[in-house]
Amino acid sequence: MLNSLSGRFLILTTVFVMIAEILIFVPSVARFREDYLLDRLERAQIASLALLADDMIDRDLEEELLLNAGVFNVVLRRDEARQLVLSSPMPGVVSATYDLRETTAPGLIRDAMMVLFTREPQLIRVIGNPLRDAGLLIEITMDTAELRGAMVDYGLRILMLSLVISVITAVFLFLAVRRLLVKPIKSVVHHMLSYAQAPEDARRIIKPTSSVRELREAEQALQSLETQLTQALRQKERLAQLGGAVARVSHDLRNILTSAQLFTDRIEASEDPQVKRMAPKLVNSITRAVSLCETTLAFGKAEEPAPVMTLFNMAQLVDDVLDSERLAIGDSDISLSEDVPGSLMVRGDPEQLYRVLSNLVRNARQAILGTGKEGEIRVAARAEDTAWVIEVADTGPGLPPKAREHLFQPFQGGVRKGGSGLGLAIVAELVRGHGGTLKLARSDADGSLFEVRLPMGDLEH
Repeated sequence: MLNSLSGRFLILTTVFVMIAEILIFVPSVARFREDYLLDRLERAQIASLALLADDMIDRDLEEELLLNAGVFNVVLRRDEARQLVLSSPMPGVVSATYDLRETTAPGLIRDAMMVLFTREPQLIRVIGNPLRDAGLLIEITMDTAELRGAMVDYGLRILMLSLVISVITAVFLFLAVRRLLVKPIKSVVHHMLSYAQAPEDARRIIKPTSSVRELREAEQALQSLETQLTQALRQKERLAQLGGAVARVSHDLRNILTSAQLFTDRIEASEDPQVKRMAPKLVNSITRAVSLCETTLAFGKAEEPAPVMTLFNMAQLVDDVLDSERLAIGDSDISLSEDVPGSLMVRGDPEQLYRVLSNLVRNARQAILGTGKEGEIRVAARAEDTAWVIEVADTGPGLPPKAREHLFQPFQGGVRKGGSGLGLAIVAELVRGHGGTLKLARSDADGSLFEVRLPMGDLEH
């Protein structure tokens, strides 16, 4: 109950109403005290009229008049003459004097609080104006015990009334909030839970129904989000089905092409000049088809595993990559060079980074071979303040604008004819797994430069 929105709203409403009632209570008690003192002045003035009518009254009647007025003595000032009209023995010394002719709201509140929080009875003098201009002033002396008792009784009644008003107000507001806010919010939550059970089902998308503007805006935003998510899930499902079909086709096609690749070995041994001339083209075509199937199957697998981070020698890894590429280059006019300090140690997964460099160097080799000219591939690495930087540069023809636009997107960033563009997509995924970045730093008529940056430190949490 207390943890619910309506329960907390109920408590806050009660507290705020009580605070408001307390703010009303303080000036009300001060006003009650003023009225009480004015009433005592009026009673004292009425009692003094008996003496003014008859200068000689006995002692018993005088005490009865003072008792009915609730005071100890009465002083009137008429025609600039101060006259003690009624008097009785004083029980003590006057401790304070209050002049009601010159009062302010803060002063009344202060004096009322002093009386209310002072438990010991005190003897006070009160001065005011007589009713109907029956003199210049009237002054009485009285005890505060009865005054404080009346103020406490009045205050308790005010507080009880305030509590009742607070509870009634809070209950009505509680019911209104449940009706206007809590119920619509619970309805939205129910829709969200229902949608979460089957987000592909468009029938579960929320339909805005709230009459409250803010809630309706929230429902509309949620409807838009759920609609986009449902469409994205459907598209993802279709892509997954398509990917599965492509993987199955690629797998079978790879087996068929591998068998065909074996037959080309016999075709190359033929003595027929025309066969000898056409055989290399057939072999290259089959090799490209097998490579496409293999890269498609590799990309269609689950995400790359997390890298196993170890410290390794970068120069040795680069040597391994370039040695493998030299076998593939054969007699081509392509030179390989490296600029890696022999002592450079890098933290990463050496197997995955081998694949990164191998893909980049292979792409550079294929770009240069496509021109039919000689060229150079250069691999460099260095350590900066916060990252290791690896660069793979070539003197190829550079990348066309379309390839640069979709460079790291699978099936869209292919550069050479017949390529799938999966190589760079896989490289980018491996680099991201290390927390690094892969970018094309330069690509023009003088060649291309790819830059890999691997952070030295861990992520800060």
